[in-house]
Amino acid sequence: MKKPRVVVAMSGGVDSSTAAWLLKKQGYEVIGATMCIGATHQNGMGSNRCCGFSDIEDARRIALQLGIPFFVFSFKEEFEKEIIDYFCKEYLEGKTPNPCILCNEKLKFGAFLNRAKEMGADYVATGHYARLEFDGVHRRYLLKRGIDRKKDQSYVLFSLSQDQLRQSLFPLGDFHKEEVRRMAYEANLRVYNKPESQEVCFIPETSYYSFLSERLKEGIQEGPILDLQGNRLGKHRGIPFYTIGQRRGLRLAKGKPLYVIGIDRVKNAVVVGEEKEVYRKAFLVHFPNWIKSEQEDIPIICQVKIRYNHPGAEATLYKREDHIIEVHFQTPQKAITPGQAAVFYHGDYVLGGGWIGEVKN
Repeated sequence: MKKPRVVVAMSGGVDSSTAAWLLKKQGYEVIGATMCIGATHQNGMGSNRCCGFSDIEDARRIALQLGIPFFVFSFKEEFEKEIIDYFCKEYLEGKTPNPCILCNEKLKFGAFLNRAKEMGADYVATGHYARLEFDGVHRRYLLKRGIDRKKDQSYVLFSLSQDQLRQSLFPLGDFHKEEVRRMAYEANLRVYNKPESQEVCFIPETSYYSFLSERLKEGIQEGPILDLQGNRLGKHRGIPFYTIGQRRGLRLAKGKPLYVIGIDRVKNAVVVGEEKEVYRKAFLVHFPNWIKSEQEDIPIICQVKIRYNHPGAEATLYKREDHIIEVHFQTPQKAITPGQAAVFYHGDYVLGGGWIGEVKN
């Protein structure tokens, strides 16, 4: 009987390397592949960030050790168009983007999946900490939190379609991170203790300002910093350099801490207030993607996460119009940020999610 063929997206880290090892152990025909996206910036420790040249070399060595074929897929043009252009455009509009979600949707489970299918693959696999389950009654693939709640990555997978989920494997979803590192050590994988990759692979943390300044150039303009009453308190360097909840870098001396509570793109203004004013209860979500069913019965009460590290909080979802959901938290939440994702959960199951738009006062 022919083994199912799976192409593993190998980043050179411990998670994807262990995923490849596990799948081979489980009897799959495993092929390793790494995306080359042209992001070769160095971090403060001197090592390449995710998808850099040293990571490609680590992935190649692991594939050689496992005795599996290895390929490098060049997606530089796709990455520039789908991720970097989006990233810059969102900041220019006063939003805070989440490129990891788009990278999963457009590249790992988009262009990478298409390349894998050309190679005759039945599946693609990644080292994400998430689980999949097939609902035989409704004939749908369900996305669930990973067992390890501290590492759960279902949030960054909410936008995947049923077709993408059908062709995906997440072999680490049933394990804790400590177990994965132990398995990698026992399998003698050289990356068993490799540090975690940083969140945004194409920008070192210290270079956001220079990266956006270079990319956006004349699109960045200085403007006023206002309070809620419209009083001018100072001058900002350009709205792409500010995000909701930000306290540092405002260069305001008002005798009390002030936070960014809003960004007015029309007025090119940054609005600040006290910490209590960073908390809001209601906001709009655009272009929801439903996973557990084609369309949830709304209104519905569920848990909502408004960023990757947010613990989630109880909220009610209301339908406002096609492709727009209004979310009302039971208690105010800090720094609800346009451009980030809001993901809806029922227990371990991802109901769906969408992109945060207008935040209500």
